[in-house]
Amino acid sequence: MAITSATLAAEDLRRARHMAELQNGLNPSLSSPPGYPARVGNGPVHQTEHASASSAVSNSAVCWGAIVAGALAAAALSLILLMLGVGLGLSSVSPWAQSGVSASGFGVVTILWLTLTQLVASGMGGYLAGRLRTQWLQVHGDEVYFRDTAHGFLAWALASLATAALLSSAIGSIVSGGVQAGATVAGAVGAAGLATAPSDSSGAAAGAAPLGYFVDALFRKDSSALPVSPAPNAGTETSGGSSAPRSAAAESAEILRIFVNNGRAAVLAPEDSRQVAMIVAQRTGMPMLEAQKRVTEVYAKAQAQLREAEVATRSAADKVRKASAYGALWLFISLLIGAFAASWAATLGGQRRNT
Repeated sequence: MAITSATLAAEDLRRARHMAELQNGLNPSLSSPPGYPARVGNGPVHQTEHASASSAVSNSAVCWGAIVAGALAAAALSLILLMLGVGLGLSSVSPWAQSGVSASGFGVVTILWLTLTQLVASGMGGYLAGRLRTQWLQVHGDEVYFRDTAHGFLAWALASLATAALLSSAIGSIVSGGVQAGATVAGAVGAAGLATAPSDSSGAAAGAAPLGYFVDALFRKDSSALPVSPAPNAGTETSGGSSAPRSAAAESAEILRIFVNNGRAAVLAPEDSRQVAMIVAQRTGMPMLEAQKRVTEVYAKAQAQLREAEVATRSAADKVRKASAYGALWLFISLLIGAFAASWAATLGGQRRNT
């Protein structure tokens, strides 16, 4: 009977000691909930410790501080890498023939560098956005994964907008280059032809115009022909029938206006052809038939040169259009790669933040 009483007393003592350990926080089997700080010391957890633990946890699904920090880091790194790419690109090209990288090689390297820039900068910004966010408690794992992905995407979007604001002129030239070239090519040749018309009757203005070369070619004399003195009234009759004396510059200016007025016509109008042939015959002393033949040949050469200039202008505009289209498409692809890199890196940073 005495042994039984002692056993019961020992059991009661053990239970009392166990309850005391639970109250004083000395039981090693107890652990803190996930996400909360562990107990410190031997005393019980007071209300102030719960308040500090809850203040370290954010109830908001979006941590704008982490997003802005990641976006600033991504924008700064993008700017640094772009400046490095510009320096390397300018050092690799050369205006001299057979020197430096080719145009196609330069384009490929530019595309690869832009993609690498987006991959590295966006990944860094997304990782920082996920790592610097506050911890979410009592949230399902799938929801945490989605929030981390959204943080990375928002950081990439903010960084892209900031970079676009800083480099708006470069992006605008890429987007609008093909449109501007296509809009101006239609009237390029016609505007150039109209610009050749001299504003006065001076010989310098006529000679400076592109068509001035063909006008001068009309008055070239045959080296095998004897010099012929012009008639006493040569150069005095105008197209209007007046007898006012006319200089060589005035006649050249009249022929230039006739050529410009005919535009891209295959042949000169009959009345214009006769007028030009008459001036050429008076100036060179050649027969009228030969003068008309020369006028036809020179005008055909001028039209051929204008057509070649038009083809070259259209070809250059088409190259600019293709380059602008390819640049815009590859810029879209590189930005898309940056968005995926930022979202994926944010999930890695969020996992590191939780552990």
